[in-house]
Amino acid sequence: MANLQNCLDNCSLYVGTYKKYNEGSIFGEWLNLSDYSDYNELYEAMKELHNDEENPEFMFQDYEFPKFFINQGLISESHISKDIYEIAENINDSGLDFEIIEAYVDCRGNYNKDIQGLLYEVAESYSGEYNSDEDFVQEMLEQDGSIPENLPSYIYIDWDATARHLMYDYSTSNGFYFRN
Repeated sequence: MANLQNCLDNCSLYVGTYKKYNEGSIFGEWLNLSDYSDYNELYEAMKELHNDEENPEFMFQDYEFPKFFINQGLISESHISKDIYEIAENINDSGLDFEIIEAYVDCRGNYNKDIQGLLYEVAESYSGEYNSDEDFVQEMLEQDGSIPENLPSYIYIDWDATARHLMYDYSTSNGFYFRN
């Protein structure tokens, strides 16, 4: 379960209840998802926190989650998905850096409830991390043999124009590149 910690380390929420809020109280507590092994354990901690209410209706008055979890609809003011731990575990087990997954979703605007399908798409289209389109295109063309090794020194390549042309087939976000 140590691997699960990676994806959830920066996920926390302030858990209050609607009853208390409607009565003028914002009593609650910050809970870090990485402190719990699964959704059921988190849910029990929320119930224990508000054990003065018979059936507390939880209100997440504030939360700090990566944009990915928010955009996938896994957390909102009144909802946290029961699947969030399973999704985080799949992400951690994928071997992909979480920033790469976020960049892919940022590029594609991909809302995908099938996390395995999403992770497959990311892995298949990921092309690397670069400082610029020109750096990306130059390395790609040098590696695939498109540029001869013995290119005469008097021939210059306009990397800016080459990158503009080739980037129609790629997307980028935060320096991460993906094949369309």
